[in-house]
Amino acid sequence: MQQTFKLVIDCPDQVGLVAAVSQFLAEHSATIVEANHHTDQQAGRFFMRHEIKADSFNLAKINFAEAFNPIAEQYQMNWHITDSLERQKVALLASHESHCLVDILHRWHSGELNCEIPCIIANHAKMKQFADWYAIPFHFVDFSNQPKQQAFAEVERLLENYQIDLTVLARFMQILPDSLCQKMAGKAINIHHSFLPSFAGAKPYQQAYDRGVKLIGATCHYVTKDLDEGPIIEQQVIRISHNDSAADMVRKGKDCEKTALSNGLRYHLEDRVIIHHNKTVVFA
Repeated sequence: MQQTFKLVIDCPDQVGLVAAVSQFLAEHSATIVEANHHTDQQAGRFFMRHEIKADSFNLAKINFAEAFNPIAEQYQMNWHITDSLERQKVALLASHESHCLVDILHRWHSGELNCEIPCIIANHAKMKQFADWYAIPFHFVDFSNQPKQQAFAEVERLLENYQIDLTVLARFMQILPDSLCQKMAGKAINIHHSFLPSFAGAKPYQQAYDRGVKLIGATCHYVTKDLDEGPIIEQQVIRISHNDSAADMVRKGKDCEKTALSNGLRYHLEDRVIIHHNKTVVFA
């Protein structure tokens, strides 16, 4: 895999931004392999992602901040740079539904997802079989026979012990406490089995069936203290008909869930997502 640096920027929109960044990169012999720009005219905000061929860059990543800070301060930039060889540590949280968990594990094992998966945490012991298959440490956390506060404290300890960068709720059917949501802001993603904001909360497929919709979907979003209202990363839909029962919708919707979650995870890992308030810019 070719090593690259990803430079991600958001700042107030203003004249000269692109020229200043381009000149800086050119001065350091950077070869740009991908460039993405977006201006939110209503918010007056500019978003940028440049992917740079690492071996072309004559500035070490450790020295980048010192060299780039004068430009960043001049244009009031929020920015960061990442190295494709520095793989994020991703924890997978699951309950009794296995399809999203298994799909991510397969994509990771086949090299589609550039990350490490140090652990799988679940509140159903049967999920251990999938962790064992991929030789990943498994932790069962009992949410039934102890207070939820105590169970979540155990989850939090595990995430800290493994030094997790990103937590993925792969159909983890437990509502995270506010304190944990705030601690993991921008570092936890969830898959919700509906096309949000429609049919939030419990039993969305039954809600969709009762409403008689012709499209169902799934939504990958960042976790916030407001249930199912975090910034949306990716969505997938599938057409259904009056012949489909609620059970049919569950079956068909699983494909949407797997695709939306894996795409959302990949976009995050590749630094393609910029959060601005409760929305995202996704350079897919």
